[in-house]
Amino acid sequence: MRVYYCGPTVYDAVHIGNLRAMLSADILVRLLRCLYPHVTFVRNITDVDDKITARARENGETIGALTARTTEIFHEDVAELNILPPDVEPRATHHIDDMLAMIDQLVASDHAYVAEGHVLFAVDRCASYGALSGRSPEDLLAGARVEVAPYKRHPGDFVLWKPSSADQPGWDSPYGRGRPGWHIECSAMSRRYLGESFDIHGGGDDLMFPHHENERAQSLCCAPASGFAHTWLHNAMLLSNGEKMSKSLGNFYTIRQVLTRAPAEALRLLMLGTHYRSVLDFTWEKLEEAKRTLDRFYRALERTPPLAEVEPASSLCAPFMNALCDDMNTPLALSCLHPLADAALQGDQAASDALSACGRLIGILTRSPDLWFRSGADDTAIEALIAQRAEAKKARDFTTADDIRARLSEQGILLEDTASGTSWRRA
Repeated sequence: MRVYYCGPTVYDAVHIGNLRAMLSADILVRLLRCLYPHVTFVRNITDVDDKITARARENGETIGALTARTTEIFHEDVAELNILPPDVEPRATHHIDDMLAMIDQLVASDHAYVAEGHVLFAVDRCASYGALSGRSPEDLLAGARVEVAPYKRHPGDFVLWKPSSADQPGWDSPYGRGRPGWHIECSAMSRRYLGESFDIHGGGDDLMFPHHENERAQSLCCAPASGFAHTWLHNAMLLSNGEKMSKSLGNFYTIRQVLTRAPAEALRLLMLGTHYRSVLDFTWEKLEEAKRTLDRFYRALERTPPLAEVEPASSLCAPFMNALCDDMNTPLALSCLHPLADAALQGDQAASDALSACGRLIGILTRSPDLWFRSGADDTAIEALIAQRAEAKKARDFTTADDIRARLSEQGILLEDTASGTSWRRA
């Protein structure tokens, strides 16, 4: 099985809306590895983008420094949430030659054209354009924000390559010094590591158009007989307190901000409680509820610890596996854990083993009950939070810094900021 998911554009810390696609991919790959002998999972890093250039200029740092820092934050965040790393994590800047090779092929086959230093894909040259989202090119164009440019033959034509000024990242090409468009990046990287045709492509439903539609079109025009991705998975959006996340509304949260308020497993469980194709509404109350559910599961494992060598979940709980195999129905799968916890609390060893195995398959119940219930923060955890706070302050993310101070204060940990750093003491 070969799977490709669109990864982050690394110009800022990842917010919890972005997390949903990462978590959907994680559950998918975990499940596929139970069912197939070999799974190749590719998730890219977009490290050349106009948002990155603008943010680096705003921060007064180099593009390389910005992308290195934010990529490290991303890796730390997903590791904290027990999201398994991909088999391959290609970076766009390492695959410019692959992109130019596809662009050359599209120009040679008359699916793309050169105009005023740009190379543009001609949407009217792709007969199936719009098939992914089930709408005509005219409908797609009417609902999209399209750059108006006099050199375009058709308003919906999109950029494969664009010229770079002296202060923008750029590479030499037959079309002049420039940089790739966003869509060609994923086409080139998926082709490089998974081939012209592969099994599953996924991402957030906000990427269906234009990104995935354009990605599909240009890839099929390079390899008409390939089919490109055989199956597409799109997760629905995440709301915050019933509204779209927005900094102006005060309901915009990065992963790091949320993890100052609750354990990572609680955030993971909250998200798994809604089917990936349904809109998920994040609230602090739901996060607390997820934490209480995990408390109950860990109490069950504490009462009857699972055996050291537990059989795979597939052999211990058929209803759980059936739910996951039914379009990754994680809410139904989670409902199978409650009767197992009930039985484990009554001393049922088999139920405890099944609860542990099923939980671990979906990335929860990975700690010992002793660690989960340990009261207060230990020194290592305190120092880690203080280090996160220092990084947040350095990035001028004062909301996260204040959240960490408040969380530690609730645990009786007082911080003292001095010229030489931050010290702490117990109240």
